[in-house]
Amino acid sequence: MSKYEFNSIEKKWQQYWAEHNTFAAQNESEKPKYYVLDMFPYPSGAGLHVGHPLGYIASDIYARYKRHKGFNVLHPMGYDSFGLPAEQYAIQTGQHPRKTTKENIARYRQQLDTIGFSFDWNREVRTSSPKYYRWTQWIFMQLFESWYDYNADKARPISELISIFSSEGNTSVNAACDAEVSDFSSEEWNGFSEEEKQQILLQYRLTYLAETEVNWCPALGTVLANDEIVNGVSERGGHPVVRKKMKQWSMRITAYAQRLLDGLDKIDWPQPLKDSQTNWIGRSEGASVTFNVKDYDASIEVFTTRPDTIFGVSFMTLAPEHPLVSKITTDAQKEKIEAYVEATAKRSERERMADVKTISGEFTGAYAEHPFTKEPIPIWIGDYVLASYGTGAVMAVPAGDQRDHDFARHFDIPIPDIFEGVDISEEAYADKDSTPLMNSDFLNGLSYNEAVNKAIEALEQQGAGKGKINYRLRDAVFSRQRYWGEPFPVYYKNGLPQLIDAKHLPLTLPEVSAYLPTEDGQPPLGRADKWAWDTEKNEVVENSKIDDEKVFPLELNTMPGWAGSSCYLFRYMDPNNEEQLAGEEALRYWQNVDLYLGGSEHATGHLLYSRFWTKFLYDRKVLPVDEPFKKLINQGMILGESAFVQKVSAVVRDENSSTEPFEVFVSSSLAEKANNKFSKPGVQEFEDAFSYIQMNLKRIKERKNVRDINMNNQVHSYSDISYVINNNELDIEGFKKWRSEFSNAEFITEKDGTFKVTREVEKMSKSKYNVVNPDDICEQYGADTLRMYEMFLGPIEQAKPWNTAGITGVHSFLKKLWKLYHGGENGSFQVSDDAADKESLKTLHKTIKKVEEDIENFSFNTSVSTFMIAVNELSAQNCNQREILEPLAILISPYAPHIAEELWEKLGHNGSISKVAFPKFEEKHLVESSKEYPISFNGKMRFTMELPLDMSKDDIEAAVMAHEKTEQYLEGRTPKRVIVVPGKIVNIVG
Repeated sequence: MSKYEFNSIEKKWQQYWAEHNTFAAQNESEKPKYYVLDMFPYPSGAGLHVGHPLGYIASDIYARYKRHKGFNVLHPMGYDSFGLPAEQYAIQTGQHPRKTTKENIARYRQQLDTIGFSFDWNREVRTSSPKYYRWTQWIFMQLFESWYDYNADKARPISELISIFSSEGNTSVNAACDAEVSDFSSEEWNGFSEEEKQQILLQYRLTYLAETEVNWCPALGTVLANDEIVNGVSERGGHPVVRKKMKQWSMRITAYAQRLLDGLDKIDWPQPLKDSQTNWIGRSEGASVTFNVKDYDASIEVFTTRPDTIFGVSFMTLAPEHPLVSKITTDAQKEKIEAYVEATAKRSERERMADVKTISGEFTGAYAEHPFTKEPIPIWIGDYVLASYGTGAVMAVPAGDQRDHDFARHFDIPIPDIFEGVDISEEAYADKDSTPLMNSDFLNGLSYNEAVNKAIEALEQQGAGKGKINYRLRDAVFSRQRYWGEPFPVYYKNGLPQLIDAKHLPLTLPEVSAYLPTEDGQPPLGRADKWAWDTEKNEVVENSKIDDEKVFPLELNTMPGWAGSSCYLFRYMDPNNEEQLAGEEALRYWQNVDLYLGGSEHATGHLLYSRFWTKFLYDRKVLPVDEPFKKLINQGMILGESAFVQKVSAVVRDENSSTEPFEVFVSSSLAEKANNKFSKPGVQEFEDAFSYIQMNLKRIKERKNVRDINMNNQVHSYSDISYVINNNELDIEGFKKWRSEFSNAEFITEKDGTFKVTREVEKMSKSKYNVVNPDDICEQYGADTLRMYEMFLGPIEQAKPWNTAGITGVHSFLKKLWKLYHGGENGSFQVSDDAADKESLKTLHKTIKKVEEDIENFSFNTSVSTFMIAVNELSAQNCNQREILEPLAILISPYAPHIAEELWEKLGHNGSISKVAFPKFEEKHLVESSKEYPISFNGKMRFTMELPLDMSKDDIEAAVMAHEKTEQYLEGRTPKRVIVVPGKIVNIVG
């Protein structure tokens, strides 16, 4: 094969890798291990676009490189295949999500194989496979059977807590638990009924049922996590989201808050991502303060970082969702409060946090009592206070907090003059010797830290508060009201959750008649006819058999999307193990992920939950590590170049006209010029464009027999980029056929008949019609070209625009590489066994050095440039020596594996190049033994001479003077002197 026939070459080697299981990793090896992982992809029906493989290509280069360096590399791939998209499609079509998911996975697999990834497909996992989600269910059960002991700082079996209760009661237990837990003695515990004991234990379990404020999306019929909401609407579909209370499964991730913070110091992650988690967890030190509510047997707990400002409290603000609101609101204020609460429920927490300008609230009519002065403090509600942050209540100090101050001024709430004219911010006096003077004898004259500690001491003496560390992090809601997710292995006896025995897992999804919630608001599983648990037969049976004695109803919610992705990395280690999540030997060998690539958008979702589950399973001695991912890289986004056509949006038709509705599109450059006529009148070019458009509009009106076309209201409309040809020209006929509403459209073109579109770089998305299909690129240029071009676009962490026109340069490079090995007659393969010259060796070894440094530093884009330079230099040197071309093929194989495999085979080798050792850099080939001296006459350079670097000044002078060109330029004259600077210049002064 003399021509670079990339299509046949790539198919050949993809088949070879599959048949020979080339990239299978071993769970036991004398080689050091290296685990490379990509974030779980969700297999959508649209398939991959060229932006998706960016991270996969980078990880594949590194995985291949590590194999060359002698590592046993685990590089698996699977699918996060539960979730809303498949379920929404099922709702629309009635097709089971299982079928859609299977088809989408097949499409993804075909595309991934086409790009030539070195995945170990023997280890593939799918979250929607019962074989996999039995372990998600099993982990849920371990969490249910565990509690968190703050004294031991780890999770422990619930059986140990029961033992403590039986012998000591709960007064000495320092555990993560609900706030409302009552104290009891061992005698009282032992006297409780079984149901009472279970209710108490539910307050301690690491996964528990509770009434929780959730983000409810009526259109999707499910609860959404905070990271699934954008600007107050669902990320998927853009549907409204409201806050409401529901009984949900939650996970006590808050128990791990400090360990999640501390663990960030042990992992090599991007600092912005660490900062995201740090801020999300939100550790702060301060005090818990209790304010009693006047005339009610109730109290309000607040957390403050500034207990020293307690004498500046002039009102209190509760979150509208606070449970006390309905209890303490007076009759006179009830209507206003209820209306305000209802309105607030329509705004997401993110929306409320982001809105720092709007001031709104309502007075409850109730008052709290100041713990020291006993003065009444009015209690308000305001949506700037969040139920999920702190206690859902704040003690408002207008002199010290801007939002409190604005709120007080807006509602004419009196502001105490205790801090009048004094800056009480921490920054204002943290470094000073004492605080500002206040109307509080015991705080005057103290330093900042002394004042804070003194206030806490006084609160504790008063029984009104205590020092506390608070976290912004809330427990994670773990229920979704949908069908396509992991079923909970839970049935209900007397309303209390009971676990199915682990040996009967997996509990698989039942068949349902439709994938919507039921008419009475139950989740889709409420439609199943066979969804009850028989405790004698240990199997799922028909609902009609429920007797609440032997047969009980099963949980109707399913687990959230993050359930399946929180521990999948460990399942890859031993995916066929039917007895354990992963065997001890596999876990001990692989430990955790050495390199993880994925998007930064998962910082406070998947990445946080995965760390939580790993730490929990480490506590329970399931895993040998407490962090899942050692090093993490966030790849940037490949942006698309959208195309816009400008159209006249308003077409006014004659009522009696039979003309079909139509659009009028105007070439963008024409429209731009015409619009400039109004801002820059008198410019002939702009005047002409405007007149030209008006003339065409008149013709269209006459031809279409319509009364008027309004040119004033112009809008842009997306065009599929496949209809944009050279120089941003629109293929008008293709565009008209693309969508039926455009078939009758009119186009005002340039005078040369072309129609121009405008271009804009933005996120690549199907909805923007700017998606580039990698299949098309692979077909036209080859997978190796796609791989190298995506790396060449820029640093892996940065966003960069896709430009298909630029791909030809990389493709030309690969053809030039091919030609380097095919310098024989008629382009036949020809490699010499002769020794390489020093210039070729220098080119090779500087390439080895640079490429190795680049890969280790994840600078993949500069490696591609290095390859281009190397091939250009070797071509200029007419190099065809095996000594150079064999290592060159190995060097490029992580980036362009197909062409490298083909060249390796042509070089006479059997087996895959992926298993060959990486070339070793030898410094000696870069050490210069000679110098090309510029030879100047009276300071003007005339020619150059190559001379050994170890020559003396006298020898250099003698060699130069003996050169024939020296004699030519001297023309028989004797120079006045010869200046020699060894290793630099020679200047003959004549």
